[in-house]
Amino acid sequence: MLGTLDWGPADERPGLLAGPVAAAIGALPDAEVAAIDPDLADTAAFCERYGVPLDASANCVVVAAKRGGEVSYAACMILATGRADVNGVVRKHLGARKASFAPMAEATSLTGMEYGGITPIGLPEGWPVLVDESVAAAPHVVIGSGLRKSKVLLAGKALAALPSAEVLALAL
Repeated sequence: MLGTLDWGPADERPGLLAGPVAAAIGALPDAEVAAIDPDLADTAAFCERYGVPLDASANCVVVAAKRGGEVSYAACMILATGRADVNGVVRKHLGARKASFAPMAEATSLTGMEYGGITPIGLPEGWPVLVDESVAAAPHVVIGSGLRKSKVLLAGKALAALPSAEVLALAL
């Protein structure tokens, strides 16, 4: 296992998952979950405290894409060592005139997840999940659980296999 956490099967620990994540986690039978200090949910603090390398931690950012007065949303998965090219690759891929990080209140309201814990598992139907190539290729990545009090561990290829996932070169 990765880091110093007490990992266990995610489908057996629904109390460590946000509602939408718990409802969807069964599709990922190898996913593991571990409790963490919610004050250490932010990536740098989490990695330092629990001995997880930054290149084994992936962040999920919610993007609001605008075109012709319409707003659509997508999730981008990027390793903690990189940044998503929201104004280039993501914007063009989504066919948007403008793309930006969704405001916190919007992201949490739409996903049913806590800020700092948003994950691609259990997102609203129809949202594209754009997975950076380096995330898809990672043997294991730590991602959010929908809550700040826990993290999920799974293979990068499991994220690439999510129903609405597309693997792209997202990193700047």
